Amino acid sequence: MATLEEQLVRPQLLQRRQKLGEAISRFEEKTDLLRLLEEVDAALERLDDGSYGLCEGCHELVEEDRLMADPVIRFCLDCLTPYEQSALEQDLGLASQVQTRLLPDPHIEFAGWEFAYHFEPAGPVSGDYCDLIESGRDQVLHFFLGDVAGKGVAASMLMTQLHAMFRSLIALDLPLHELTERVNRLFCESTMSGHYATLVSGRALGMGRLQLCNAGHCLPLLVREDEVIKLDLTHLPIGLFCVGKYSIQRLQLALGDTLVLYTDGLTEACNATEDEYNLDRLVEALKDHRWLSTPELVKACLDDLDLFLSGLPKTDDVTVVALRRLA
Repeated sequence: MATLEEQLVRPQLLQRRQKLGEAISRFEEKTDLLRLLEEVDAALERLDDGSYGLCEGCHELVEEDRLMADPVIRFCLDCLTPYEQSALEQDLGLASQVQTRLLPDPHIEFAGWEFAYHFEPAGPVSGDYCDLIESGRDQVLHFFLGDVAGKGVAASMLMTQLHAMFRSLIALDLPLHELTERVNRLFCESTMSGHYATLVSGRALGMGRLQLCNAGHCLPLLVREDEVIKLDLTHLPIGLFCVGKYSIQRLQLALGDTLVLYTDGLTEACNATEDEYNLDRLVEALKDHRWLSTPELVKACLDDLDLFLSGLPKTDDVTVVALRRLA
């Protein structure tokens, strides 16, 4: 809990205390504000005496992602009252619905490109970020795939934040590397220390031209008629440092070439013997199924993962994206 305290919890609690103090000085009705202030002060006391993060019911550890989402939480999931459990289930269900509605259509053809993906949270909500933005004016397809560090509610909140940032800035028509740098700075300045995300941002242009900017994400794969190429130009994840420089990798795709992106929930999935699915197996699966349509190619990768897991459940969010040049 020491690392969590130093990097995340205490600064967030102190910031909440400051804002509550400012609000109390301005409003006449102070009852609810004073109650919230007491909860914050109690959490700070638990940090000081070393009991922070321990459930007051069973004295086991409270789930870390819930603490990061709400640092005044005092009980673990198992010790919630039936009413609290019902309310939490409703909140998670609503969050899942909101996240699903932020996703693009699962299969799109636009301006000579075909796009398909599969998005699978490990729980009710996901820390994976997947988006596609069509620009009819200049016939450009903007696409993004990211993975926020962590799992659960806190990661899903940051995923939504990334979605809003890119959607807001895309209208500025910045070069791809400058767009990524702008989002990196905003993400770094608006989140707590220790939060970061890996990300691939891209633009599909006319005549098979493709631009990629990789911020510490899994290596993109270019699937061609007789080979699968690992695109290894990468930079630091976003959110680690507010000032970061990124560069663009420019590609020329032939007709039928396919770009495949994925999150590490695919390549780092482990079977019963603790072997990882790994990148090499994904490459072989893509070689074996490269003639399939993009939705079928994505499904073939997931089917191969299921075969590898032999019935074991996935323990991390999994997203796979395929982008193919059609014209």
